[in-house]
Amino acid sequence: MKGRGGVSPRGNVRNAVSTAVVDAPAVRDHIGVALIGWGTIGSGVIKLLHDRGAAIDARLGARLRLVGVADIDLKRKREVAVPRALLTNRAHELIRDPKVDVVVELMGGLEPARTFVLDAIAHGKAVVTANKALLAHHGAEILAAAEARGVGFQFEASVGGGIPIIRTLREALAADRQTAVFGIVNGTSNYILSTMAAEGRSFDDVLKDAQKAGLAEANPTYDVDGIDAAHKLTLLVQLAFGARIPLDAVHTEGIRDVDASDMEYARELGYAIKLLAIAKDHGDAIEARVHPTMIPANDPLAAVSGAFNAVCVHGDALGRSMYYGQGAGMMPTATAVVADVIDVARDLRELGRPRLAPLGYPIARQRAAKVRPIGDVISEFYLRVHAQDEPGVLGRIASLLGQQKISIASVVQRERSSGGAVPIVIRTHETRERDLRRALDRVAKMPSVSGKPVAIRIEENPG
Repeated sequence: MKGRGGVSPRGNVRNAVSTAVVDAPAVRDHIGVALIGWGTIGSGVIKLLHDRGAAIDARLGARLRLVGVADIDLKRKREVAVPRALLTNRAHELIRDPKVDVVVELMGGLEPARTFVLDAIAHGKAVVTANKALLAHHGAEILAAAEARGVGFQFEASVGGGIPIIRTLREALAADRQTAVFGIVNGTSNYILSTMAAEGRSFDDVLKDAQKAGLAEANPTYDVDGIDAAHKLTLLVQLAFGARIPLDAVHTEGIRDVDASDMEYARELGYAIKLLAIAKDHGDAIEARVHPTMIPANDPLAAVSGAFNAVCVHGDALGRSMYYGQGAGMMPTATAVVADVIDVARDLRELGRPRLAPLGYPIARQRAAKVRPIGDVISEFYLRVHAQDEPGVLGRIASLLGQQKISIASVVQRERSSGGAVPIVIRTHETRERDLRRALDRVAKMPSVSGKPVAIRIEENPG
């Protein structure tokens, strides 16, 4: 017989508790960790495990032990030394070592990272990774495998470096319905745009300095063309909206075409330009896009400068919240990786299994979602057109915009330059992207217009 609220009488409760204690897994006193990829972030992980080892062990209640480090190049000098006995170039053997409980994949790229991760899962190892490209391309396969095998899988460092945005979306905000996410999630592009705005320099000039300083790769394509941010956005969509979208459905533009003059005009109009990863859940469809965006200069996101990252989440109950911190670098990213290691180690020690599914919900419950084509997206726009300073040119541009039902909010026209051309800056009211592109194609064909018109989307309430 049960008491009120369905609670069993006290004797039965005591029996149930006793049985649970008997059936509980034995508490483990050590957790073995294997590191695959001994690069910058891997070195940070090793350093953190060494420098903070005693404190981590005390918090965990067990010893985290580095069993081995695998890398294809074991001779290159690193920032952190590793005992020779721990080094190997045979990753598969290390992954399958029975002393290894957690595999940390930090090699990056798609292969052989995918093979190593799936091999670790198949052998019952918990996995921690920072590999956003791997998850953007092969996440469905990997997450399903981890869930089916019943092993821990964590990937906090794959978005936002040291910002705990994945854990926040998966757990802290689980009770709310998220409607939009806006993220500055690439430190290199944010550094370039921030420096252009502060110093009035060109993209090419700032990029060269960033490369010399090690803030940008020799081949910066993934960063400045928005590809890295698009990878991260696919993960944010899964966590925030419970929906999976293909990577190629994310409309992606980079920052190469942003000019120093655009920064100046943005400031005059009361805006800042940021490369944003944007997702909005409209119920019937999801917007998912990465591109340079004008946001109000007094918005919290506008103050995020240098290599810092920030993610703003809009929820029905909570409203807007922002998560800010260092988005890249050895120690900030290593902090997120080691926190994930502690998390999966705690589950292994106390439960013998993961407490949560990788996404915080069963992957089978991901909803099917359409991605709204970029042509259907509605935004306000900043436009910059170079045209000859002659009577009627502004009227003809306005007429072409009007034919597509594009309403002009304001116009700024500068003095004539040495070549006789003047920049005409137009801010539109909300308009459909498809209509704007059709109008700009016609504007570009005007004999009095030189070069390709520039269009930058405006978001009034991102953060």
